[in-house]
Amino acid sequence: MADIQLLDVSIRDGNQSLWGAMGFTTPQILSIAPVLDRVGFRALDFTSSTHMGVAVRTHKENPWERIRMAHAAMPDTPLQFIGTGLRFISWEGQHPDFMQIVYDRLVANGISRFVVLDPMHDGDALLESARMIRKAGATEIIAALTYTLSDFHDDAFYAQFAARVSKSPHIDRAYIKDPSGLLTPERARTLIPAVRARLGRLPLELHSHSTIGLSALSYLAAAELDVEVLHVACGPLANGSSLPNAQRVVANLRELGHTVRIDDRTLATVADYFTRLAESEELPAGKPQEYDASFLRHQVAGGVMTTTRRQLAELGFEDRFADVMREVVQVRAELGYPIMVTPFPQIVCTQALYNIIGADRYGSVSDQVIRYVLGKFGRPTVEVDANVKDRILSHPRARELAGEPPPLPPQELRKRLKPEISDEEFLLRAVMPAEEVDAMLAAGPAQRHYNPDMQPIFKLLRELEKRPAARDIVIEKPGFRFELHSSPEREEVNA
Repeated sequence: MADIQLLDVSIRDGNQSLWGAMGFTTPQILSIAPVLDRVGFRALDFTSSTHMGVAVRTHKENPWERIRMAHAAMPDTPLQFIGTGLRFISWEGQHPDFMQIVYDRLVANGISRFVVLDPMHDGDALLESARMIRKAGATEIIAALTYTLSDFHDDAFYAQFAARVSKSPHIDRAYIKDPSGLLTPERARTLIPAVRARLGRLPLELHSHSTIGLSALSYLAAAELDVEVLHVACGPLANGSSLPNAQRVVANLRELGHTVRIDDRTLATVADYFTRLAESEELPAGKPQEYDASFLRHQVAGGVMTTTRRQLAELGFEDRFADVMREVVQVRAELGYPIMVTPFPQIVCTQALYNIIGADRYGSVSDQVIRYVLGKFGRPTVEVDANVKDRILSHPRARELAGEPPPLPPQELRKRLKPEISDEEFLLRAVMPAEEVDAMLAAGPAQRHYNPDMQPIFKLLRELEKRPAARDIVIEKPGFRFELHSSPEREEVNA
């Protein structure tokens, strides 16, 4: 029986999967951070560039400050950043020197563990990112083997990729990343040994979403196959399109005789906090999913599927949804089986929609599809169908996009901004609208405390502010008295 460790994804991937990456503010994280630090997790999947952008755009919070304060509050649990090649916040590629500054600042602020992921499985690109991250001083770098189903992505493909990354001195661990939850227990029993045999010294982890209810069972198979770390989520941030529930995974592993060195009471406290937060903020809780065999064919996750249905409804083509899903399968094959992880599901579904409602297939193509075929997202794992490629590149827009200038080095980007700003502010301003960064800075330092049980009172106060007639209010119950006294000149709160 194995000794299994857990990595928690609640703050980053669980939040992104179920709450659109918008569910957590800095004080909400800091209020539970010391407890998370005592659970016994191997690490926390803490942030990504998308996650950092949401902090600025949605919450007007400084993502660098968030990392610093969270690291100080959780000194014994490594914080993880996941990145996809030479990009930061936006999907436009960045100059390597720019990305080196990104990695330098992430490490300086408290990120010690990095996942390097290339959606195309471009080994050269992945290993170059790993080299830059090591130069920045990262303690642990994990290579992602991103799992998908296609005629090309068999066990031998993943074993070969594992062998490639295992030779790099800049890779410390590997993990099978199953973003769509497609891995069955049966496939796990062939895939994991094939990968494990070629990894040599590297430990192996598994990250599988619960999208169609397979991952909880696949985790039990993985525990018997020399997988050391399983990725989980807590409370309402588990299940659904997120990852398996931590408490249930622990119980199941122990039932089969495995050892999981987790503090159960502390884990329960974390799950309870997230539950109260979700209820207070009216955020949805993940639910166990029913098995849907069609998902294995089209691999379109719930969020993108919902968007596609809405687009069809807006165009008056609700009855063509099944046709679009069939076209998704065809388009994905023609584009060389891109893994259906952002931004590729959006790209494939949009093109499938164009093909179905247009006069002819590929008669209309998006800029993103053109950029994909031009190789601006990286080198496709499988060659794009030659006829489709010619059709896409025959559009006049393709010639314009082919002539796009390469990313500017940071010294050139700085000339467009104030020279005295810090590296951290520069990185944000280089990729985000100025007004969003200005609003973040104007908001000042983030708050440090959050109590989900107080949110109903705060919501009440916000509503009362809209009613000038409500001048003097007293709320009283045993052991508690709240007074609100206001006037046109001043407001006073006593509790």
